[in-house]
Amino acid sequence: MRRETYNEFRHLCRAHNLAVTHQRQRIFEAVASRPGHYSPEEIYEQVKQDLPSISLATVYKNLKTFIEAGMLREVSLHHGAWRIDANLHPHHHLVCTRCRSILDLDQDLLAPVKLRGKLPSGFKLEKFSIEIQGVCKACVASESRTHN
Repeated sequence: MRRETYNEFRHLCRAHNLAVTHQRQRIFEAVASRPGHYSPEEIYEQVKQDLPSISLATVYKNLKTFIEAGMLREVSLHHGAWRIDANLHPHHHLVCTRCRSILDLDQDLLAPVKLRGKLPSGFKLEKFSIEIQGVCKACVASESRTHN
C-alpha cells in the first residue's frame, strides 16, 4: 500500500469513528490507489489477490460503510453496475453510452448550475451531479475502424 493511501485511510477512519482493519484497508486501497470507477465485483477481484479468504459480501458491506461515512462516493446507478468513486472533490461525469466507461469532469469546466424554479416541497438539496452522456474516444475509434 502506498504510504499516502495508508495514512489517508487511517486518518479517515479516525475521523469517522471506524475501526481500522486489514480488510478495510485493502478494500479502500483497491479503490483509492488507482483512477477509475470500479464495480464492487472488480474491487473484490483485486482485493482477493491479497486476501483470498475475503467474501464479496464483505467488500459490499465495507463499501457501503465507506460511502455512508463520506470516505468514498457512489456513481449513478443508471448504467447497470454500481460504481465506486474515490474522488471526493466536486466533479461531474462523462459516461460512454457504448462501453459504459466513466470519466471525471472537473466542475470548473461547466458554468455554475442554478435552479430556475423551486424544488418539490420538503426536498432538501445536498449536491448537484451532472452526467454527460456520449461516446468515448476508444469507442469512436473502434466504430471508425469497423466502418472502413
